[in-house]
Amino acid sequence: MDGPIAVIGGAGRVGGLVTRRLHRLGTPVRVVSRQPDRGSVPPPEGVETYRADVRYADTLERALDGCSGVVFSVEPGTAESGPDCPESTVHDGVRNVLAAATRHGERPHFVLVSQIFVTRRDHPMNAYGRLLDWRLRGEEAVRDSALPYTVVRPSWLTDDTAAGSRVRLEQEDRGSGWVSRSAVAEACVRALRTPEAAGRTFEIYNEPGSAPADWTPLFRRLAPDRALITR
Repeated sequence: MDGPIAVIGGAGRVGGLVTRRLHRLGTPVRVVSRQPDRGSVPPPEGVETYRADVRYADTLERALDGCSGVVFSVEPGTAESGPDCPESTVHDGVRNVLAAATRHGERPHFVLVSQIFVTRRDHPMNAYGRLLDWRLRGEEAVRDSALPYTVVRPSWLTDDTAAGSRVRLEQEDRGSGWVSRSAVAEACVRALRTPEAAGRTFEIYNEPGSAPADWTPLFRRLAPDRALITR
């Protein structure tokens, strides 16, 4: 990838880990956040920071100009309405980022961090501002964008590897389990750098065992989304 990677929500817990991993690999990174200097994971020295808000498209253009990749990792509120509700952040926000990232004809690889259960509308989590509905609609906006993309659906998030370090990728949103934020961040970084991850949506879990050294076989076993849709 020639241009920088914009990490939307790069001052958050998952986004901060993505930022640090990319920086260690020598990849130019832009942290894009409403409060880039007050996040729980401060950006490494030398990383560009941009103050922008996914709810307002005109704040995003400068931060996304010329980017070859975008990682969208935004945690919404859970109210039915209001400035941080799921509709405004993980649906409208995704659409705003897509528009800003492609304004001059760019085609960045777009990695969206979503979650499990988004296809299960009767799950209790959907009572929180229709969180699952809006996350799914955000996913659909990415899949309909004609950009190269990867949708990562983390299971229940942890800050440790209590469930193990081995990574299991699944599809069709039927399972449940736990995954570390570090594994999710690694999945995002690997997706940007692995052609086999493009056009895929998957759930990610940890289980007992060692962390994978090579993610390509994991991505290669996944069905492309167009194959899942036509089943």
